[in-house]
This record gives sequence, C-alpha cells and structure tokens, in this order.
Amino acid sequence: MSFEILLPVDDAVVAHTALLSEQSLGKNVTMHSKQLGVPEIEIAQLAIIGVLEDRNTVDNFGSGKDLSAVRKNLYELYNGNWFANIIDLGNIPPGNEVEDTYFALREILEILIKKNIVPVIIGGGQDLTYANYRAYDNLEQTVNLTVVDNKFDLGNIEEEISATSYLSKIVMEKPNNLFNYSNIGYQTFFNSQEEIDLLSKLHFDAYRLGEVASNVKLVEPIMRDADIVSIDIGAIRKTEAPANNNAVPNGFYGEVICAISRYAGISDKVSSFGIYEYNAKFDDQDQTAQLIAQMIWYFIEGYNFRINEYPFTSKKDYKKYIVLVEDTTIHFFKSNKSDRWWMEVIHQNNKSQKRTLIPCTYDDYLMAGNQVVPERWWKTFRKLN
Repeated sequence: MSFEILLPVDDAVVAHTALLSEQSLGKNVTMHSKQLGVPEIEIAQLAIIGVLEDRNTVDNFGSGKDLSAVRKNLYELYNGNWFANIIDLGNIPPGNEVEDTYFALREILEILIKKNIVPVIIGGGQDLTYANYRAYDNLEQTVNLTVVDNKFDLGNIEEEISATSYLSKIVMEKPNNLFNYSNIGYQTFFNSQEEIDLLSKLHFDAYRLGEVASNVKLVEPIMRDADIVSIDIGAIRKTEAPANNNAVPNGFYGEVICAISRYAGISDKVSSFGIYEYNAKFDDQDQTAQLIAQMIWYFIEGYNFRINEYPFTSKKDYKKYIVLVEDTTIHFFKSNKSDRWWMEVIHQNNKSQKRTLIPCTYDDYLMAGNQVVPERWWKTFRKLN
C-alpha cells in the first residue's frame, strides 16, 4: 500500500506555484502532481505530507479537509540559503475507518524516518500524533515526545482515542517506547490538578504558557531532546490563528510559535514534526494558513542550520566542567561549535554503570554551582533508576 494511496497536491496549488518567482520555495519543492506522480523519496531530506482526517477531532470537524491555502502561502515564501531537498508527497485521504488512516500514516512515516527523511505533517486532528508515535515501534529506540498545546490531552485508557485523549494510549499501550513527554504552553485552567500531579509523578515535563512566552529560550533544550514534535494550533491565541473551532483568547503570539518551530527544526534529534487542528472554514483571509506556512518555513530554516552535535561527535569539540553538588558529581559539557550545554546522568543498568547525556542550559550549570541539582537532571535520574 503506502505511497500509492497518496492523493496529489491540488491542481490549483500546482498552477499557483507555476506562476511564482524562481526564488520562491514552491519552485524548489518537488511536488506530487497528477502529471508527474509521486516524487522519488531518495532525493529528499524533508517531506511535506497532508492528512485529510478529522473524525476523531473534538468540536473541530472539517480540520485538515482543505490544505490548499497552507500550501499556497508556504510556496509563495522565498527560499533561504538552504541545502535540503524538499518533496511534497500530497495528502493521505481518510480511510474507511479512522484506524485505516492511522495505519497509512504510520506506514509512510516509518519508511521516511528509516531513510532519515524528516516528515512535516499537516493535519487533521491532533490524535494523528498517536499514529506518528507508532511509526517508531519497529525502529528499536525510545521516543521523546514534545507537544505544544494548551491541554495535556491525557484522557484515560478506557476512552476511545480522540484529539483530546490520545496521550494515555501513548503512555500505557504496548509496545511502550515512550521515555519522556514534554508539554509546552499548557494553561492551568484547562487541565485538572489530578492531571498536573500525574505528569509530575511520571517525571514528565510541563511548561506553562506564561513561563515560555516570557522566555522562549527555555524551549531550545526541550526540542534538542525531542524525537517527535506535535503542535496544536489551539496553543496559539485566537487573534493570531482563528482557524480552529476550539481557539481561545490566550496563547502564543505568531512570532513566538515561529521561534518554537525553528528550535524544533534546528534540533539534530527531531525526526518528525506535525501541525494539527487547522480548519480552513474558520480561517479569516487565510490568516492561520499564512501563520502555519511561516511556522513550516522556520522549521525548514532550522533544519538547514543543524550542526550534528547529537550524539557527540568527538570529545575534543566540547569543554567539560565538573561540579560537585553535595554528594552528587555532575559533569557538564559545552559545545565549542554552538555554545550549547549538556549534562551527564550516571545510572545503573543491569548491574553496570551507564552514562546518559541530556540537553541543558547555562542556567542549569549556574544552578549546580550554587549547590542546587537542576530539576531536569533529577527527573532523568529518577526515570533511569
């Protein structure tokens, strides 16, 4: 099955792109069209794919049905000084059952990720994050999932999967490949205290909207450790992104969500990126489509600035700092290339000692110097031991 089920990019988008400047992004993307068919994936480092599935959305039916405005606005933007080859695979149509769509998306993503091609997914409901996660089942690796959303979407294991109850399936169902979940931009009044406490007990990470909005640099080490990034446009304030029936007054501004997208792109570890819950029928003058296009542009730009620091290339590329915090010794590493920081967590694994490097910030190093063990070190240590 896989690629033969894909629908080509709409003729209107292909025709629109043909009229654009040679310097536009659209003229530098190989598209799946009726005339040319599915492009060869071997040529690509990045692959755009739409998913026309809305049946498990909650109060946002119609999301993902028309992605033409997103593509038109994306392809009108000018290409950066980029090296990456980009293909547009077109759209996955809804299957007979929602599970058929999940299966198709999972299968296609698995093929792309195995070939080191980063998929950029435009949905559709955020429940598609579940299918994205399942694409890693056969890759023999643990997975770190980072979600930008004003809600945790936990639900419970007994509920049917939906855009507001997919996370419990990811956490509980086997095979369980999830190592860490991070939420960026949650709003406390949309999440019960029970859910907040549960995330804390699981040693997962959650960052409130105000915390991130006032210091977006907090996102960089989170994205540096992510494999999957899933963005619900409901995390963006309604005045910036109205094309979502669940849009609310508070949320990220456009420039902040674009900075978050760039941090995701620049991470050497992020291997799939999705933007969900876009509903064209609520889009006033294509405002949300323009913002999503710019988010994707910033992700692509970030990708083109990757410098392959993960995993460590050579110890000579890093400065090592050793900090004793009470009876705990923490090793910090600073990159000579980017000035980014990591710290080492030492733990027991089958009666042997193992060392795990996790991204951190200069502030974590300063905190350790002030005799306080960084919270991200403690959470990782507890999960590994």
